[in-house]
Amino acid sequence: MTSSDIETIERATIAAVSPEIVEEFDGWLLPFDSGTVGRARSAVPLRHEPVELAIVDRIEARYQAHGLRTMFRLATEACFDDLRRELTRRGYQSGRPMLVQIAPVETMRGVCEATLAETADTPDPAWTDLFLAEGFDPVDGASRAKALSRADNSVFASVRENGKTVAAGAGAFSHGWSSVHGMRTDQAFRGKGLAGRVLASVAAAASQRGIERAFLQVEDINASALSLYRRAGFETAWSYDYWTQPEPQPTNTETP
Repeated sequence: MTSSDIETIERATIAAVSPEIVEEFDGWLLPFDSGTVGRARSAVPLRHEPVELAIVDRIEARYQAHGLRTMFRLATEACFDDLRRELTRRGYQSGRPMLVQIAPVETMRGVCEATLAETADTPDPAWTDLFLAEGFDPVDGASRAKALSRADNSVFASVRENGKTVAAGAGAFSHGWSSVHGMRTDQAFRGKGLAGRVLASVAAAASQRGIERAFLQVEDINASALSLYRRAGFETAWSYDYWTQPEPQPTNTETP
């Protein structure tokens, strides 16, 4: 991956998850959002290179000004070792690793030879309903559906059975990339290749726009998703962790 690839992927990521507010300084993107989507509320560097540790105070001050706990999204690269040690010293907790994967759009399109999913420029209520279905966290699902719905230049893919949306996802197009988000399949319809139809439909929409490369982000333990993405030509470009600021300790105002 080139430095330009990394920067455009990070910018495209923020565009797709559409935070309520975004700031930028000193090579960092600072999204601020009241929802649950980590990428929409975590500071991320645009380059994989060592950073001055003084940046932590500046970033914390910006998140505090917006009334939010600070969160960092850091690639698991050696260049960030000093920063990770500083965050550990400050009591930050790291979460489960995520993988950033990339693929040629042409290969992604070939993952499915069946009928493509339907696509629309805006999500309909049935698309959103799948994010609230049994088996999904309804609070997180509502937040993700809302964030993805705000994004510009996206398509919303749906596979329907008897009028009900049973598989869904979104594709966003920005900074020369197609990106895949919000992949969902109803529990009763898993293992039928429906997610592949969603992926292929996003790839078809990307091809219509002349976009040749795609990326997505997935938990490193999501075996079923990783298997599908591998068949679609995705390979890991880098991994990252979320680093979350500890909860502030309550102040004891009682008089002895």
